[in-house]
Amino acid sequence: MLTMKFKSYIQTEQKPLKGLMLAEWAQLIYLLFTLVIVMITTTKLPNPEAMIWNRVRLLFVMAAMWLVYRLVPCRLTRALRIFVELGLLAWWYPDTYSINRIFPNLDHVVAAWDEQLFGFQPALVFAARFPSHIISELMDMGYVMYYPIIVLVVLYYFANRYEEFERCSFIILAGFFIYYVVFDLMPVAGPTFYYKAVGISKIAHGVFPAIGDYFNTHTDCLPAPGYTNGIFYNLVEAAKASGERPTAAFPSSHVGISTICMLLALRTRDKKLWLPLLPIYLLLCMATVYIQAHYLIDAIAGFVSGVLLYAALLCMSRKITNFAPQKERRR
Repeated sequence: MLTMKFKSYIQTEQKPLKGLMLAEWAQLIYLLFTLVIVMITTTKLPNPEAMIWNRVRLLFVMAAMWLVYRLVPCRLTRALRIFVELGLLAWWYPDTYSINRIFPNLDHVVAAWDEQLFGFQPALVFAARFPSHIISELMDMGYVMYYPIIVLVVLYYFANRYEEFERCSFIILAGFFIYYVVFDLMPVAGPTFYYKAVGISKIAHGVFPAIGDYFNTHTDCLPAPGYTNGIFYNLVEAAKASGERPTAAFPSSHVGISTICMLLALRTRDKKLWLPLLPIYLLLCMATVYIQAHYLIDAIAGFVSGVLLYAALLCMSRKITNFAPQKERRR
């Protein structure tokens, strides 16, 4: 059976796709959107020429993946196009910092929202109230599982619900790029950066000064609270050291995208998929505040926006594709 399934992955498609996949259109639109911003704000950016050429290179990557598929049109090369898109997200994320740093930082506004809503800073006290090594490692494990959750859901659709594979990948990738548009225009760095910039003493006393363009020249952040000798703790710290930037805090795309993935998993009605993911998803949502990556209002906004984006993108994909399940077609 496994051999037959693999053969279906490499079998030549009778009617190969001639144009771009929906997920590729999402990336192309975002690429053009940010290119316009870069060209308009050239004098304010530190290295606009490199940003422009990087986008040209991405166009070549997209063209190369399209050509590979056209030469060998099968499910496997179609999936390769999607997984290259997912891999490129690691480049797009820090790019939001390159753009939004030209605008005044807004952490003082979002931190004040947390204070007004809850009467304190949840990101400051969460880990302090629950310092257990076990809780710390569970939270860090949940946070580390962010990208594995995305890959697992996309792989499940590819292997088990191929007729909806393109729809699933479009919803996830388009969701990412919509969040990135917000991050480009709304510079919020998150507690780990803002608390470090203004000092824990001021935060503890409810003082949230505006810091303007501070993060143009400072990218230091606090070490995550918790069990510093933990395996998952050190994985989180290693990820922060390698690619974290003072950007992309409000709303939390970690919560938003994982919510979208969880809804896609629930849509399959396969308990073997969504049931193991559910506790990891809950830990991930809590971990965003526990490790001080996000304010609590970020996580709440991430959940609400994730649900709304899932519904909107699902509806959009139904209108512009023919990848609906058989039951929906009969209706």
